[in-house]
Amino acid sequence: MSLESGRFISAVTKNVGYQYYIYLPEGYEATSKKGLPLILFLHGMGQRGDDLEQVKKNGPLYRVEEGFEFPFLIVAPQCPDNHWWDSDNLIALLDYIAGDYRVDCERVYLTGLSMGGSGVWALANSQPERFAAIAPISGFFTPVDPWRFKGLPIWCFHGAMDDIVPVNDSLRMVAWIREHGGIVKLTVYPDTGHNAWIQAYNDPSLYGWFLEHKRSL
Repeated sequence: MSLESGRFISAVTKNVGYQYYIYLPEGYEATSKKGLPLILFLHGMGQRGDDLEQVKKNGPLYRVEEGFEFPFLIVAPQCPDNHWWDSDNLIALLDYIAGDYRVDCERVYLTGLSMGGSGVWALANSQPERFAAIAPISGFFTPVDPWRFKGLPIWCFHGAMDDIVPVNDSLRMVAWIREHGGIVKLTVYPDTGHNAWIQAYNDPSLYGWFLEHKRSL
C-alpha cells in the first residue's frame, strides 16, 4: 500500500451575463473623465425572469419611475428564473459597465432587497475591495467570512415584523461582523414587515450616506 500526494490546478471558463437597466442622470454626457458614482441594485426573488420591467417594481428604479432624480448611475440587472445572484456574473457586469460608461470607481455602492440583500452580503464577501459602501435590506442570513467586512461601511435595514425573512437574520449578520471588528449601522423599522425597502429607499439619507464614502484605488 502506498500513499501519494498531488496537486491539481486547472482553469475553468464559463459564459456569464445578465440583462439590465442602467439609469443615466441628467447631464451625464457632460460628466468629466472622473465619472459619476454608481449604485448596483439587486432585486428580490419575485422579480426574477426575463421581463426586465420587473426590476422597476422596487428599489431605486421605482423612485426613478416616480420622477426622482439621482446623482448616481444606477445599474439594475435581472436574475433569471430559478437562479440566485451569482457573484462572478455581477463582477463581470461591473467590469463591463466601468468600461463602457463614465464611472467613478472610487464610489461604487451596492444595495439589494430580500434575495438581493443576501446577494449583497455574498458579493461583498467575494470582493469587498470593489465597493465604497453597501446597504443590504431584508436579507437572508448568509455565510460569509466576517473578517472581509472590516473597513467596509455597511448600513443594514430590516423590518421587525418581517414574517418572510425574520429580522433575526440581519441581527445575526450584524452581530457576527461587529464581533470581528466591522462597523455596521443598523436600522430596524418596528412596525414594518418584509418590505422594509420602501422606507429605506424613500429615505434621502441613505443616498447621502453612500456619497460620504469612497474607497482608495
